[in-house]
Amino acid sequence: MVAHYLEAIFYIRAEGEVVRSARLADWLGVSRPTVTAALRRMTRDGMLRLNARKEIELTARGDAAAAAVVRRHRIVERWLTDVLGLDWVTADAEAERLEHAVSEVVEETLYRALGRPKSCPHGNPIPGHSTMRPNELRLSALKSGETGTITRISEVAQREAPPLLQYLHDRGLKPGTRVTVQEVDSVGRTMRLRAARLLTLSNETASKLSVVRSARLKPGRARAPR
Repeated sequence: MVAHYLEAIFYIRAEGEVVRSARLADWLGVSRPTVTAALRRMTRDGMLRLNARKEIELTARGDAAAAAVVRRHRIVERWLTDVLGLDWVTADAEAERLEHAVSEVVEETLYRALGRPKSCPHGNPIPGHSTMRPNELRLSALKSGETGTITRISEVAQREAPPLLQYLHDRGLKPGTRVTVQEVDSVGRTMRLRAARLLTLSNETASKLSVVRSARLKPGRARAPR
């Protein structure tokens, strides 16, 4: 289905990755010839193009279509978690099924009924309503002693490793959680951090979380009394 390809391209690009046919095949779990045939049809229909480096780029038409699919998915996901109380992993899977059946009228009505949310439950912005924060960085980029607030969870974790998404949820590593790095093990490629409790994450797992680094206090400046 074209929508699945558009959505995958949108997500891969949003994570700063180069979009190529091999990456799409891995993401979608299909063969490379299947991807090649689909990309040929989408190119013919004016949805995308290949640049000189064989990288996949969405046209303006394709970009608008991809954003529409993602927007519906994230709004439905909010409804499933905020109103129906489904867990992250179940909501993500169900939203993928429902997104193709939701009309623009239902989408807009849901969006207003939910209080005009800016992001999905995992912190990723809803296209057309918000954008990614310019000062975000990966949790794995924080150094020992630094503090940050989790802003979002990578779509890679959501789509390629649902167990990881559940793992993060169960440990309270969700948007809005403040974390402090206690120790970074550059040899073992892990980091020990404090959120609601002490946790040890691999660098790979930490790279799936985006944070905004907390400002450091200037030397000699004490915190204002509360």
